[in-house]
Amino acid sequence: MKTEKEKMLAGELYNAADPVLAAERRRARDLCKNLNSSADAEQELRARILRELLASAGEGVWIEPPFYCDYGSNITLGNKVYFNFNCTILDVMPVVIGDNVFCGPGVQIYTATHPIDPAERRTGLEFAKPIEIGSDVWIGGGAIICPGVKIGPRSVIGAGSVVTRDVPADVVAAGNPCRVIRSLKG
Repeated sequence: MKTEKEKMLAGELYNAADPVLAAERRRARDLCKNLNSSADAEQELRARILRELLASAGEGVWIEPPFYCDYGSNITLGNKVYFNFNCTILDVMPVVIGDNVFCGPGVQIYTATHPIDPAERRTGLEFAKPIEIGSDVWIGGGAIICPGVKIGPRSVIGAGSVVTRDVPADVVAAGNPCRVIRSLKG
């Protein structure tokens, strides 16, 4: 029989109240608290916290506090990734972010979701879908990236957008729901 964590990482319905998962979330909250209370001058401390919190982070990653995440261990960041103030990643499943990605303030990245059927939702079980963000993407402030979305390289997501579907490479996309506005190629 699968553990709740195995179900979670497989994208199946799982119980988030599982003690193992709850302990992992507490660990991430403690690390986020330490990161969020650190000073800009404490770069070695911040780098150490990020190494402990995240699955991996490339060179030149900069996260402006406050920053929040569920587990941290499901987040992979490329080189020169920047998160402005007050970003949140619900990383129930993998969140993979390429190189040179900029996230404006208040960007929310959600892998976690709940069943549509109310009877199933009342069970308290939830599930998740992974998120991928290609290299050289800019996500404007206040944007929400929904479960299962892939954003292609070099694209721009407008501020305040709600991204519910995949966004191809080399486009500007914006709105609620987010849609392609124009191509960045010739």
